[in-house]
Amino acid sequence: MAILIAHRPLKSKVGVTMLWCVGAFGAFTIIFGLSRSLWLSLVALIFVGASDMVSVVIRATLVQIATPDAMRGRVNAVDMIFIGASNELGQFESGLTAHLFGTVPSVVIGGLGTIVVTGLWAWFFPALRNAQSLLPESWKAENEGEAKITG
Repeated sequence: MAILIAHRPLKSKVGVTMLWCVGAFGAFTIIFGLSRSLWLSLVALIFVGASDMVSVVIRATLVQIATPDAMRGRVNAVDMIFIGASNELGQFESGLTAHLFGTVPSVVIGGLGTIVVTGLWAWFFPALRNAQSLLPESWKAENEGEAKITG
């Protein structure tokens, strides 16, 4: 997926694309959790990884272009701390849920939780949902005339 995105960059509606990919991550996680077929499980995991790759690229890029230059290093550091901490917390939660409810329910609950949170974020953060491009506004303004000439 990373190679595909590198060759065919996302050009519009990146906020909606990101939210759909996170929702797809949750849906394919549920499919993986419920699957009793090796091949279906492998396909589900491929789509889990692909949808995660798209959402990670969009999230990381939006953070970078929305942050003023003077703050970018600090914001990136805080972002990395939260990503690392959320991974560790998620692993703990998954282990606890699996212990309490079983492995399959744990995976399904995780997928359902992902879909619910995605819906909430789409509702509560319309600016995220409405993000249109991965290009910084200043770059787009500076190169608008060039794009019309060459495009």
